Amino acid sequence: MTTHDIVDESTRTDQLPGTTQPYVLQRGEGVHLHFLGTLATHKLTAGERSSMTAVEFDQPRGFGPPLHCHDDEDELIVVLDGEISFRSGDVEAIGRAGSVVHLPHGVPHTFQVVSETARMLTISSSADSPPRFDRFVGALGTPTDDAVIPKPGEVDPHEVASVGAAFGIETLGPPPAPRD
Repeated sequence: MTTHDIVDESTRTDQLPGTTQPYVLQRGEGVHLHFLGTLATHKLTAGERSSMTAVEFDQPRGFGPPLHCHDDEDELIVVLDGEISFRSGDVEAIGRAGSVVHLPHGVPHTFQVVSETARMLTISSSADSPPRFDRFVGALGTPTDDAVIPKPGEVDPHEVASVGAAFGIETLGPPPAPRD
């Protein structure tokens, strides 16, 4: 993984319509990035005036972010396909297609894909300022026209923690241990 410039908070999503205009994106449409071994597709960016972002993720079995906490962004995850094990605070549950998972800011959380692959939509919002989750994904992601889950590669946990901190995401521990 290469180090990305986090000073320029470019969302790399200038191909999306403005956030103040209504639009419809079909499955597979949006701005694609290879992000930490997943395919991330920007569906909605916050810009300067929006109160939410939406990023769709296609993820392989075993993928899971480090235990982390968002300073001021709430996340709403809709599991579209597959099964994902979620942990937030003292709550642990399996989300299957159609499940909705609320991950409030200030509460440590993580998840892990337990099916062969999983697809989920992450909607982030903040009451205090435009959410930055989409810019975090953009800062660590690599734009691609190849809308598939990338082959596994090395992930630098220090870079993830450093970039996350710049976007109000504190890394608190490692990703979940692989399941049998």
